Amino acid sequence: MSTTSSLVSCPICDKLVPEWYVSDHMDRECKGASSSQDRAAPNASKSPPPPPSSAGNKRTMFMASPSSRQKSGTPSIMFPSIKKARPSFDSNSEPSAVTSPAPLAQQRSHSGLSETADSVKRIQNTKLPLAERLRPLTLDSFVGQSELVGPGGILRILIESDRMSSCIFWGGPGLGKTTLARIIAHRTSAAFKEMSAVTQNTVDVKKAIEEAGNLNRLINKRTIVFLDEIHRFNKAQQDIFLPYLERGQIVLIGATTENPSFKLNSALLSRCRVFRLEALSEKDIASIAVRAAQLKQQDLGLEVLGLDDTIAKYISSISNGDARVAINVVDLAMNSLQAGANLDLDCVRRALQRTHVTYGEDEHYDLISALHKSVRGSDDNAALYWLGRMLQGGDDPMYVARRLVRMASEDIGLADNSALPLAMATLQACQAIGMPECDTILAHCVVYLARAPKSVESYKAFKNVKAFVAAENPWPVPMHIRNAPTRMMQRMGYGDGYKYNPDYEEPVEQEYLPEAIRSHSFFDKPE
Repeated sequence: MSTTSSLVSCPICDKLVPEWYVSDHMDRECKGASSSQDRAAPNASKSPPPPPSSAGNKRTMFMASPSSRQKSGTPSIMFPSIKKARPSFDSNSEPSAVTSPAPLAQQRSHSGLSETADSVKRIQNTKLPLAERLRPLTLDSFVGQSELVGPGGILRILIESDRMSSCIFWGGPGLGKTTLARIIAHRTSAAFKEMSAVTQNTVDVKKAIEEAGNLNRLINKRTIVFLDEIHRFNKAQQDIFLPYLERGQIVLIGATTENPSFKLNSALLSRCRVFRLEALSEKDIASIAVRAAQLKQQDLGLEVLGLDDTIAKYISSISNGDARVAINVVDLAMNSLQAGANLDLDCVRRALQRTHVTYGEDEHYDLISALHKSVRGSDDNAALYWLGRMLQGGDDPMYVARRLVRMASEDIGLADNSALPLAMATLQACQAIGMPECDTILAHCVVYLARAPKSVESYKAFKNVKAFVAAENPWPVPMHIRNAPTRMMQRMGYGDGYKYNPDYEEPVEQEYLPEAIRSHSFFDKPE
């Protein structure tokens, strides 16, 4: 029975050859960059020798149909940077004389566009979103994160020296995670594969890793895999990277808006360096907004003036450190201008009207922590603010109400025994009427708890109990306070000597703790 083999593109000369013959082709006859004639008619030149055969498994020569040639001639989406890194050739030398790989800057220029020309072309493409057109391609044009990519920054050193190791970019939206990855793609001599956990799955990842291994074996070229929104892969799916990171088959760069400590498994984190990207300063946001306005004015055929300082400062103050928000506000505001009108604050405010606020899982826990600590600190003003932030962010009012029940017992406790019933009534009321009407009920309870006197006596005492129980032996219950529901248990001495307190007018002296810990007080500070 005979089998066939598909055509693949040689990673050096781009010539189509049978898959089984790639290695021999590169060793014996690869002549560097192939001509368009070679690619158009792969069988017109000298045919490769027939594949090895054996008595048990004969393989026939591959005869490529026009459709298969067309399919195989399509560049692989896995390694778009292979052509960029193709070795340079001297046009005056023999075609078969392969020169040594060109320097990194030359390799990038072989893509047909230099970084500067590529950036200009992208900026002029008005079909792209404004934020995409303004995305920088070099570290010098990157705004923000000066500790990482500024002079002497560790990330800048790794990128410029082309020695990137596996890492995670962690930060909110619009801080430059994807931009940094694409800068690395332009600077590195490695193959670069950009993927997203939103649209791709572990099957796609396995294919990318397999191709990376093939490229490494064939031409000793490493591969960087960039996985955006890596937290969308669950912890079991993340395990797919571990063996390949362990043996260096790929370099992984992940980007996430969620806390890696919660969303990534510990085995993956131990193999990656986490870089935290901070919110951009108002000065950085203002400079980005000015650049966006200048480009938009150019698109609209207006005089390129940038932004008034007052407008730029306003946009930067409400963008929450997110460059994309600032760019989108400028874009929408200027698109809504009537002919001959100038951009003013009212126009910007209309463009900024929000139907939601950015609210990630990290911020959820940060805000409830801020609310709890404000109540504990008796700051009713701050507590109301954090409550408003949570409700505006779309947090579940029932979750907030349950946390208030906890605060009523943990922080107010014995100092005001009416706090707990009020918190429980708040929980029931929120369950009964829901949002938006229950926001006032929550505010009522928050202010009451913040102003109430505080006592953590019972809370701390029970913490001491839990610690003591975990560390000590499980002491048996004293016989005199054990229950004796049967005659056999009574004969065994259960309940002997117990004094029933209501039968005595005077205070009853009776021990309730095991003899070994009788003198221990859980209301005292632990030693």
